[in-house]
Amino acid sequence: MPSSTAFLEAIKARRTNYAITNTSPIPDSKIQEIINETVLHVPSAFNSQSTRVVLLLKGEHEKLWDITTDALRAIVPAEQFPATEQRMRSFKAGYGTVLFYTDRAVVRGMQDKFAVYADRFPTWGTESTAMHQFAVWTALELEGFGASLQHYNPLIDEKVASTWAIDRDWELTSTLVFGAPTGEAGPKTFESLEKRVKVFGA
Repeated sequence: MPSSTAFLEAIKARRTNYAITNTSPIPDSKIQEIINETVLHVPSAFNSQSTRVVLLLKGEHEKLWDITTDALRAIVPAEQFPATEQRMRSFKAGYGTVLFYTDRAVVRGMQDKFAVYADRFPTWGTESTAMHQFAVWTALELEGFGASLQHYNPLIDEKVASTWAIDRDWELTSTLVFGAPTGEAGPKTFESLEKRVKVFGA
């Protein structure tokens, strides 16, 4: 099989799956290897390496979703909270969560060093973090996990930072919650490629 075919098949296999459990098909060391290899090799503008990652497993993962539940309880209307709480329980039922950050200190340093591009570095930092999210998510799917990407920042930022002693210059962008899947991902629809892709010169 050509290498690009295998890569594209992996991309197709990466799907959002909310039905997960607190079991893992691989050792924790393999999960850490996925994180480490991703952080080392996913590109960033000017090789700035501004993405930061925190991996929470088992009890630490559960603690994160307790924090998120408490934060949401303070702002969600009481009549709507049962549905919200059920969603939080489904995330807590997973095996782990990956938190993705952009290090603002690195971004500022690049802005100072390359002033002509200063206004672009925040966007470039976000782009690099997004590539890390995609790479980790795809790799976890290949290992047999189901996962979904969540965004409860900045609501949980302060409590998360104090709980795990996270550098205050690290800006949380997303959380990837994962676990062994109990079902298949739902159907996915696609916009026409004619609306989304243009080719010239072929």
